[in-house]
Amino acid sequence: MSFAYPLTGIVTLLTIVVYFQMSLKVSQARTRHNVPPPAMSGPEEFMRIMRVHENTLEGLMMFLPALWLFAVSTQDLWAAVIGAAYPIGRLLYARGYYEEASKRGRGFLIGFLSTAILLVGGLLALSVIAFKTYG
Repeated sequence: MSFAYPLTGIVTLLTIVVYFQMSLKVSQARTRHNVPPPAMSGPEEFMRIMRVHENTLEGLMMFLPALWLFAVSTQDLWAAVIGAAYPIGRLLYARGYYEEASKRGRGFLIGFLSTAILLVGGLLALSVIAFKTYG
């Protein structure tokens, strides 16, 4: 059995692992800071951990479709190389934000640029394919 996009699949799974780790960190922070569900606010440290988790979810809604549409319209390797920057950026974003909100910028920019490149690249590639297909 063959799968056409193994590298893109690996990047997708690694990204989900990063998000899963962030989910666990929220659960641990709830216990440590005594913030029971469904409360969404608490001490500043808890709020930073919660925001990392929420912002990453918001970003996934753009990143994952952009990653896969880029992959199917160009090449698995390029999608994976560009896409791998996203989970790396999110880890840097989280590390900075956990320490202090003002330290989140570099990681955010890395993830944002990865998503933007995949989005624009996928749009251009799919436009060329559509033009060739439908004239």
